[in-house]
Amino acid sequence: MRPQIKPDNPNFSSGPCAKRPGYDVGQLDLTVLGRSHRAAIGKQALKSACVDTARILGLPKGYRVAVVPASDTGAMEMAMWSMLGERPVDVLYWESFGKGWATDINKQLKLENVRTLSADYGQIPDLTQVNSDHDIVFTWNGTTSGACVPDADWIDDNRTGLTFCDATSAVFAKALPWKKLDVVTYSWQKVLGGEGGHGMLILSPRAVERLESYTPPWPLPKIFRMTSGGKLTEDLFVGATINTPSMLCVVDYLDALSWVESIGGIAATVNRCNHNLAVLEAFVAQHDWIDFLAKDKSVRSNTSVCLSVDLAAEQVKTMIKLLEQEQVAYDIGAYRDAPAGLRIWCGATVESANIEALLPWLEWAYAEVKSNN
Repeated sequence: MRPQIKPDNPNFSSGPCAKRPGYDVGQLDLTVLGRSHRAAIGKQALKSACVDTARILGLPKGYRVAVVPASDTGAMEMAMWSMLGERPVDVLYWESFGKGWATDINKQLKLENVRTLSADYGQIPDLTQVNSDHDIVFTWNGTTSGACVPDADWIDDNRTGLTFCDATSAVFAKALPWKKLDVVTYSWQKVLGGEGGHGMLILSPRAVERLESYTPPWPLPKIFRMTSGGKLTEDLFVGATINTPSMLCVVDYLDALSWVESIGGIAATVNRCNHNLAVLEAFVAQHDWIDFLAKDKSVRSNTSVCLSVDLAAEQVKTMIKLLEQEQVAYDIGAYRDAPAGLRIWCGATVESANIEALLPWLEWAYAEVKSNN
């Protein structure tokens, strides 16, 4: 039967993601708007974005945080173009974005000593094959495949290479082992439901040492440059951005950080993601027509949850359209390069009650499509 109860918020997109519960744009502190980002008020807001991030995430002493251009993509490109090439590289991928980093490393930077370790959607490569004397480039959580690394035990504490981690769907959703990670990137529009266009770059002291001791042989665009005269541009890590940011997006991010603190910090956001995944896991266990793309629970994402459905690709599209027409789920189709299926965001800003309300609609839409074919 057609369900009667609908999610209060039908936004399950994997980016930009749902705004935090209780969000009201009218409650943002807009005093910074119309002011220069170089003025004291603008610098303070940007500095707060860096300092508050470090505090809430519990970054180790000496780790630096910067707001950089062009979302997570810009942060990753900035890091790779600035630091890779000093030693061999192991690049890991099992979904679209990780594959993009491999393409950049092999075809754009054209590095010679590169090993590519890959796996199909829903799986991850053999992590025991990684060489910790190499630089390692990987996504913590494959947003388009729903598969993530289970831990960081495979990264050697005594590594000589750097670890470059695209963690855009993992920061604030996982208790990341920061001392295993030298370069971490993410964007505001994922787990915190912030706005797009800005990236976050986190560097360990080892990454800073690389920047100050190694100069790549290729030219660097201005928006990638993090050093001057062989020394780190420290101002970048206290809010002096390379280019002009949207201050409206900055105050929106500060609002999201305040929300995180108000609910209990990183432990609370991780718990919310885990609980959301558990709701879906219980549903999948009770129905044989739907399954996780990542069948191994130990590598299953708790944010970007990818599901396969016992329907043909065109039927899946029809099912997704039905759900959108009923205004119960928006933007839940699988990524364009991924196998046909559903992708339901379960990040911290999504309320479990909304996922629970969605589930009967999934069953109804599946039955509707199945009965008409």
